[in-house]
Amino acid sequence: MTAQLSHLARLESEAIHILREAIAEARKPVMLFSAGKDSTVLAHLALRAFFPGKPPFPLLHIDSTWEFKSLLQFRDAFAREHGFVLIVHANEDGRAAGLNPFDHGDLYTWEMRTEPLKAALDAGDYDFIFGGARRDEEKSRAKERVFSVRGVGHVWDPKQQRPELWRLYNTRLGKGQSARVFPLSNWTETDIWTYALVNDIALAPLYFAAPRPVVERAGALIVVDDETRMRPRPGERPEIRSVRFRTLGCWPVTGATESDATDLLSVVGETLAATGSERQGRIADGEDGGSLEQKKREGYF
Repeated sequence: MTAQLSHLARLESEAIHILREAIAEARKPVMLFSAGKDSTVLAHLALRAFFPGKPPFPLLHIDSTWEFKSLLQFRDAFAREHGFVLIVHANEDGRAAGLNPFDHGDLYTWEMRTEPLKAALDAGDYDFIFGGARRDEEKSRAKERVFSVRGVGHVWDPKQQRPELWRLYNTRLGKGQSARVFPLSNWTETDIWTYALVNDIALAPLYFAAPRPVVERAGALIVVDDETRMRPRPGERPEIRSVRFRTLGCWPVTGATESDATDLLSVVGETLAATGSERQGRIADGEDGGSLEQKKREGYF
């Protein structure tokens, strides 16, 4: 009699199968690593998939130049501890020009996230690019296939996605094409937290509640990660609150949530009780999913 796999075991098995399927066809793969919870879990799955060897690809981090300081520290420590080659790419011209999320909005996202990503992928000549996106995050992500083919210039057309019936994946690429591969497509936010809990996976400290200086802006609690770079508005004064994050992006446009959850078990409990999407904390996404979908069509991950 065949043993029944648990829910998490089935998700793990599927993700490992996707990783191995892509590597069997890849010429030059890479894994995007933001140091967030999803990419951290994905990197751990890669370690399991290719054990006792090392995953046959580097980690690539696109540094927007407005990352949380502690997240960068976690990123470097993670790569060092697990023996990954870590490639960091940033738009240095944009950094020198002072592009920032306070003043430049979508231009900032394009110049400091989308363009550097495309430039790094072109420079590395990567064909299969692993990422930790999940379908439950946001409605435009739900349109993605597990193997999401990108055209010349890394553009994405959701109407040209290939069918993936019975978990059969078409990995063939034409000239100028690449594939974004999402092994966590069928996972949920709760699955990520629970898998990390069950497997004792260390996550970035920003995911756990701690006293942090915050200001209220656009209905969100913005943690002042760097006082020297903060752009206070009239009447704004930082105050200390116990907060944590469900999702992480550039610190000036990522909202925290008030919380007392200081460990993964408490975080799982809060997630199960939550009524809103984790991406409600991403001010940069805009008020509807259309803006994110347009960014993805242009090459954003």
